[in-house]
Amino acid sequence: MKPLVTVICISYNHAPFIKEAIESLFNQRYDNIEIIIADDASTDESQAFLQSLISDKPEIKSIFHDSNIGYTKTFNEAFGLAQGKYIIDFALDDVMLPDFVLRSVSQLEQVGEDFGVSFSNANYIDAGSLTIGNHNGLLKAKGLMHDILSGDLFAFILRRYFICTPSMVMRKSVLDRLNGYDTSLAYEDFDFWVRSSRFTGYTYINDVLVNKRKLKNLMSSQQYDHRQNLQLESTLKVCNKALHLCKTKTELNALADRVNFELRYCLTSGAFDLAREFLELLKILKENSFRRLVYKTLLALKMNYQFLNKSRKKGSF
Repeated sequence: MKPLVTVICISYNHAPFIKEAIESLFNQRYDNIEIIIADDASTDESQAFLQSLISDKPEIKSIFHDSNIGYTKTFNEAFGLAQGKYIIDFALDDVMLPDFVLRSVSQLEQVGEDFGVSFSNANYIDAGSLTIGNHNGLLKAKGLMHDILSGDLFAFILRRYFICTPSMVMRKSVLDRLNGYDTSLAYEDFDFWVRSSRFTGYTYINDVLVNKRKLKNLMSSQQYDHRQNLQLESTLKVCNKALHLCKTKTELNALADRVNFELRYCLTSGAFDLAREFLELLKILKENSFRRLVYKTLLALKMNYQFLNKSRKKGSF
């Protein structure tokens, strides 16, 4: 018998996309799927639409919140009900291709228990479900990643983003060991990758198995806006966690690369308090002292410029 797969479907104001998402799940070429639907107090028609879709399917478990508690807490609540050997975190604006579950589970079953996560390539789609790009194609075009690897990816994950989150299938045992997602964070994937890759392997499938929706109002697209500092604060927390997980100089260098990257965005987005904290982390990592001096000087100049601008607006000059 095929192992049970639990698909945790998370919805928040996804009404225009729910039908396509749920149909893609119902059309999977895999017949041992447990479905858990969790809506985090949508303010559109999502809850009513979901309830109508599952009204004749009593086997589907559901959670409907009256007040919004956030993605990570909603996922963990649903995960508490999960029975599957494998878990899929499925946001209800994305789309699974028909072989997604079958191919991913087959891959994990084949590679064995040393691998806790599978992931694949993905296409990007817009609000109208038109293809607007390819995940790996974009990585290569930006020079971020040429070959997608499998195995121990801890250092690679520290250094740069390359895993398309909706393409992941996770062993339940991995999430159990982590106690689910860290609910103190504004987002889940970077933290999950860092913590899980420290003790389990990742296996890659070089095919497009999902379509990821790219919308202008996605939190990830605003990650480095100064009004969205919760994202950067969470990244700082994960980097500090990673510091205590690193075992080799190579891994510490990879973390330093990540911190340098985040620090630059703090400086350009005006998140100066966070920039100062990332600078302190670079100091602990014993990163290039000249580079740190440059960042420190830039930070001081930008903070002084900001102060002068505010003073002028208040009429102090």
